[in-house]
Amino acid sequence: MKTLLVIDVQNDFMPGGALPVPDGDTIVPIINSIQDKFDLIVATQDWHPKAHSSFAVNQEGKSDFDSIEWRGQMQTLWPEHCVQGSKGAELHSELDTTKYEAIFRKGTDINIDSYSAFFDNNHLKSTGLTSYLKEKGATQLYFCGLASDICVYFSVRDAVKEGFECYFIENAAKPLDLEAFEAIKTEMIAMGVHIITSAAV
Repeated sequence: MKTLLVIDVQNDFMPGGALPVPDGDTIVPIINSIQDKFDLIVATQDWHPKAHSSFAVNQEGKSDFDSIEWRGQMQTLWPEHCVQGSKGAELHSELDTTKYEAIFRKGTDINIDSYSAFFDNNHLKSTGLTSYLKEKGATQLYFCGLASDICVYFSVRDAVKEGFECYFIENAAKPLDLEAFEAIKTEMIAMGVHIITSAAV
């Protein structure tokens, strides 16, 4: 089954949002244009409690984008974003969600950040997405959304480990850090991920 995963196309990641991805809004019409080509569409949302440990404001003396050691690994401290129930956490209003069968929320544990659609960053908790997709018969996963170098990348990496054939739709995603993403793209290719454009879907 050909499945599209729409990762975190939320207001706070758009220009003017709390944690904007450059040109993040430009992917919305591209995502809308390809949705009819899929048997199953699933979206994700960052869905953080206001007191989340990854927010710089919740770490005394720290600033946005500082790094700290947290639970045995390095953690980037982010601006407060995608707070549960907030306007910033909502999916972009122009995203056509009529065919979406499910939305998986992540980053809900106050003490663990969660970039991937499948697991938290320490792989302590599953979102249940793997089981859901396998029960639906999904085998080919196509990824789009925000941001290419963070939540999309970590989702793709976990999906490969979970045994799915993975495709990354490059023009239907945008990175927060373009330079960092070039190295990540090389890594994805080495993992066996197919990097395509929307025209090849």
